[in-house]
Amino acid sequence: MTESARPMVSLGFTAELFPPGTHMCYLYNDDRERLAIISEFVRAGIKAGEKIGYFVEEMTPSALRDYFAGLGIVPPEEAQLEIDPAVDVYCPDGRFSPDRMLDRLRSAYEDGSREGFNGVRLTGEMHWALRGVPGSGRLAEYESRINLLMVDCPLTVICQYDANHFDGATLFRVLNAHPMMIVRGQVVHNPYYLPPQEYFARYPAPNA
Repeated sequence: MTESARPMVSLGFTAELFPPGTHMCYLYNDDRERLAIISEFVRAGIKAGEKIGYFVEEMTPSALRDYFAGLGIVPPEEAQLEIDPAVDVYCPDGRFSPDRMLDRLRSAYEDGSREGFNGVRLTGEMHWALRGVPGSGRLAEYESRINLLMVDCPLTVICQYDANHFDGATLFRVLNAHPMMIVRGQVVHNPYYLPPQEYFARYPAPNA
C-alpha cells in the first residue's frame, strides 16, 4: 500500500488525524494526565483494528491490562494488545542496543501487517533508561534513527518521558529527535526537531 493510500490515524485523545509514521515525544509531569492520554491512544488503536505494543515500566503488564479493562479498553482478541515490561523489551540481555531495538520495531510492523492488522502503534515508558543500563547513553541516537525506520515502516509511536526525573540535557536531545510532541493533550510540530542528517551532524553517533 502506498503512503497516499494509507488511511489517516486517530490518536484518540485529540480530534485531529495524523498520517501513519507519526513519531511523538510526550514529556509529562502529571501521571493522571499521562494515563488518560495513553489510555485513549490504546482505545483508538483497538477501534481502528491496529496491532498495539505497550512497553510498560510503572506497572506490571497484568496490572496495566486490568487498568485498561476497568476503562472498558479490551481488545476483541488478546493478541491485538501486547504489553511487555519495558526493560525486557529495550534491554533483553541487560544492555541497550539501538540496532537491536530498531530491528524489533521493524519486526513489529512487519508482523502486524502479516497478521492482517490495519496498522501498528507502539508506546513505551522510557524511564528504564535511568537505571544505568549499559548502552542507555545512546537513547537519543536511537530516537533519531526511528525517523529513518518510519520511511519503510510507518508505525505510530509515542515515547513517554517523565520530566520529573530526566535531566534537562537528556530531554533536549530527545526533543531534537522527535518531529512531533504532545503538549496538554494536543499534538504539535516540535520546534526543536532536527532531521536525522542534521541531528547526527550535531551529535555524531558513537561507533559502538
